Amino acid sequence: MAKDYYELLGVSKSASADEIKKSYRKAALKYHPDRNPDDAAAESNFKEVSQAYEVLGDTEKRQMYDRVGHDAYVNRSSSGGGGGYSDPFDLFSSVFGGGGGGGGGSIFEEFFGGGGGGRRQRQGGPRQGADLRYDLVIAFEEAVFGIEKEEEITKPSPCGKCTGSGVEPGSSKLHCGRCNGSGQVTVSQGFFSLRQTCQTCGGTGEIVEQKCRKCSGGGQVNKTKKIRVKIPPGVDTGARLRYSREGVPGTGGGPPGDLYIVLHVEEHEIFKRDGDDVVLEMPIDYATLALGGKVEVPTISGTEELNIPAGTANGKVITMSGKGIPSRRRKGRGDQHVVLSIEIPRKLNRAQREALETFHDSCESKTHPVHEKFMKRLKDLFP
Repeated sequence: MAKDYYELLGVSKSASADEIKKSYRKAALKYHPDRNPDDAAAESNFKEVSQAYEVLGDTEKRQMYDRVGHDAYVNRSSSGGGGGYSDPFDLFSSVFGGGGGGGGGSIFEEFFGGGGGGRRQRQGGPRQGADLRYDLVIAFEEAVFGIEKEEEITKPSPCGKCTGSGVEPGSSKLHCGRCNGSGQVTVSQGFFSLRQTCQTCGGTGEIVEQKCRKCSGGGQVNKTKKIRVKIPPGVDTGARLRYSREGVPGTGGGPPGDLYIVLHVEEHEIFKRDGDDVVLEMPIDYATLALGGKVEVPTISGTEELNIPAGTANGKVITMSGKGIPSRRRKGRGDQHVVLSIEIPRKLNRAQREALETFHDSCESKTHPVHEKFMKRLKDLFP
C-alpha cells in the first residue's frame, strides 16, 4: 500500500498545522527540481509531498482524509472527485441529477438523453482550460520583505500556425456523418435506447480533415512566457499566488484556466521562523552574562543594541518586540526572541587561567546559589 500523507511528510496524525507546514517546507526544499536537476526520483518525491500538503494543509480536507482513510480518499480523487474526497451522499446527486442542475449530468441524462428525451449539449462546446501550478523557491529575505521579480514559465499556449483550431492551414473541419454533427449516437439495448458519445468525432460533431503538423491537432504548443511575480511581505512556504487566465488555454472558445504560483521559502543561516516571530540563538561570553552589559544583536532589519542584565542565566530568552516578520493576518510585525547561549573560553593563556583560578577560589556559596541548592538536595537524597 502506498504511504499515507502523514508518512510522506514524516509527522504524526496528531501533528499541529505548524508542524505539518515546517515538515513540508523541509521536504519540498530537499526534493525541489531546481535543486535536483534531471533527478526523476526527487521529482516524484516532490510531487508526492506537495500532494500530501495540499490535503493535510487544508483543515477541511484533512478532516475528511482522517475520516475516510488514505485509500478511499485517493481513489475518490483519482476518479474525478475534484482533488479531494467528497461526501458519500453526493452519490445521490450524481445518480438522480440533484444539486440544482450543476455541471455534471445525471445517470438519467446519460441513458435517456436528459430531461425526458431532449438532446444533450454537444461536447465540442466552449470549455475552460485547466489550472496550472508553478513551484517557486524564494530566499528568506524575499519572503520577509516581499519582492517583485520576473519568472520564465513554460506553459501551453494556442498554436500560432493553426490559431488553436488544431486544423492544418488550407484544410478544414468536416461534418461528422456518423452522428450527423450532434456529437451523440443512439444505441438500442433491449427496451432502452441509449445515447452515447460519438466515438468517431469524440463528441465534437466535427472531424478534422488534416491535423495541424505543428501541434499534432491539439491546438496548443508549449511556450515560455515571462510573468511578473509580486510577492507580498510576510509570506511563508505553501502560500499561493493566483494569476487569472494564465493557465491552460480553453477549447472551443472557452476561457483559459488560472496559474497558481506556490512559494517555497529557503531556510536562513541564523534566523529561525516561528509564524510571525523570529528566533535567534546568540552566543554570549561569560563575563557579559555575569556582569551585564550591552551587545549588538542582528535582526532582519539590521543590528540593534540589546541590554543584558547582570547575572543573566545561560539559555535566557529576551524578546525584542516588533522586530519579527510583517504579519499577513494583523497589523504590525511579530517579535524576535533572542536565546542567550554562553560561550566557554578556550585556549587560555597563563594570566587568564590564573585570573580564573583566583576568581574560583574567591567564590562563596552565595555566588552560585543554584549550585549550592543542588548539592544540598544531593546530600538530603544520599546522606
